[in-house]
Amino acid sequence: MGGYMGKLLRVNLSDRTAREEALDANLARDYIGGAGLGLRLAYDEVPPEADPLGPQAKLFIMNGPVTATGLSTAGRYEVVCKAPLTGILCDSSSGGFWGAELKQAGYDGLILEGRSERPVYLYINDGRVQFREAAHLWGMDALGAQDMVLSLIHI
Repeated sequence: MGGYMGKLLRVNLSDRTAREEALDANLARDYIGGAGLGLRLAYDEVPPEADPLGPQAKLFIMNGPVTATGLSTAGRYEVVCKAPLTGILCDSSSGGFWGAELKQAGYDGLILEGRSERPVYLYINDGRVQFREAAHLWGMDALGAQDMVLSLIHI
């Protein structure tokens, strides 16, 4: 599977469990890239009648085969969900270091399901996934929260 790590990380926020799953090579071939793969998985896993903000909704954060390579636009990743405004599947492309970091951690994508009772963030390091309390980040903007988390993990 050229360009793929071959694994997805499925995280259930309700019971705070995380498990690795093999990436289906046929899906990776047929739905190339983060958008295609994420939309296919969402189509298969999120029922049409699911409330976009309800417990059946899921968030798919997916990398494509060029993420974390030296190619142009290699810092991109896709976020796929059921849109609250329209109720249809949608995707959004984003850039930066997040997608490359997820790929370097060994994952082609992250599937978030369930709902946490209180704010948490995921810490993924050396094949271990930890749920860490995040109440101290509540109310911060994205850059402030990022700076705080990075200072806590000593990067």
